[in-house]
Amino acid sequence: MGQQETVATSLADTVRTEIGAALAATDADLARRYPGDPGTRQPVHTVYVPGDVFTAGTLRSWGDQALAALDAHAPDAAALAAVLGIPDELAGPVHDRVRAKLVREPVEDLRIDFEDGYGHRPDAEEDEAAARAAALVAAADKEGTAAPYMGIRMKCMEAAVRDRGIRTLDIFLTGLLAAGGLPDGLVLTLPKVTYAEQVTAMVRLLEEFEKAAGLVSGRLGFEIQIETTQSILGADGRATVARMIEAAEGRATALHYGTFDYSAACGVSAAHQSLDHPVADHAKAVMQAAAAGTGVRLSDGSTNVLPVGPTARVHDAWRLHHGLVRRSLARAYYQGWDMHPGHLPTRYAAVYAFYREGLEQASARLAAYVAKTGGDVMDEPATARALSGYLLRGLDCGAVDASEVARLTGLTRAGLDALAGRPAKTA
Repeated sequence: MGQQETVATSLADTVRTEIGAALAATDADLARRYPGDPGTRQPVHTVYVPGDVFTAGTLRSWGDQALAALDAHAPDAAALAAVLGIPDELAGPVHDRVRAKLVREPVEDLRIDFEDGYGHRPDAEEDEAAARAAALVAAADKEGTAAPYMGIRMKCMEAAVRDRGIRTLDIFLTGLLAAGGLPDGLVLTLPKVTYAEQVTAMVRLLEEFEKAAGLVSGRLGFEIQIETTQSILGADGRATVARMIEAAEGRATALHYGTFDYSAACGVSAAHQSLDHPVADHAKAVMQAAAAGTGVRLSDGSTNVLPVGPTARVHDAWRLHHGLVRRSLARAYYQGWDMHPGHLPTRYAAVYAFYREGLEQASARLAAYVAKTGGDVMDEPATARALSGYLLRGLDCGAVDASEVARLTGLTRAGLDALAGRPAKTA
């Protein structure tokens, strides 16, 4: 007892050493390409506002309009639940949290648009709008009124608009630096990418700006918007989006699906362009497989059916939007675009119901995993990562409270981060 028994082996120790040496480069490549989740909060949506429309009051205005829509068309929990089909036991908590969210933080991610939503303007006009956007974002950041994530969508790298897009980005970033520095939640979006070489050009552009501004190399990242068929399948038959992630050299933060440009490129008629069309599902499945494990996150697109007009019409639009958001969440697309303030109530209602309805089951499974007590499901480490990730997303967006999760799981935020494979937070 207590003595280690000797077991017989046939391989020499040198075999393990040689295999390790042979796979060292592969190990390093895996670590570089697939670093895992970045461990930061992912917003549940992105709101797009044209560069000439954005003002200091835009965020509050969206929240106020969303509250007005909620009060007019679903003034209480029962009304909202009846419209969206939310279970009775969730109706009160979801309605209360939606209202609180619209008061406290109506927009999680704002993109000031200088592409399709802005169009082509005289250079002097776009110069002024880009400089004004920088000043407004900087002021909001200083005053504590900014959305957690804010930035711009520039024009793309195609020849006709390339110089204009580069100039707008330069003006915006230079303005932020002059006003005190780059906000922590700064996000930049590169649209209509067709070739990996355009991503390489964006990397070069950001490298040059960092050098000129004296920034740390790698400070600037960007989202890649997937709006063209060429970004999914190249002329050589390969998945272009995977090449784009590689070409970004670690700077790609997300892939955003562009519903209507992509659908149109596939020849889908306007009446059938939607997040749940088969061409959309195929594109997003390719994006999902390419991004898995890389730390690059996914965002679904938008619906163009706006919740405006009589109550019956608003309810129809709400049911459509709510159903699409629920569908995306079930498919692990945890972010999407919202194009109108009236979409905010159903965005948050769908998100909050999604995380609250599974709170107790996910918590029980995770607690059983940690305690090794078994249960109805035999979970593995990969499932524990998914369960803790689910709870963390719920915490980040305000669907659930830390006290609820701690009571049900016995875990702190740090414990959840560890199980989810997220980097440990430093003070």
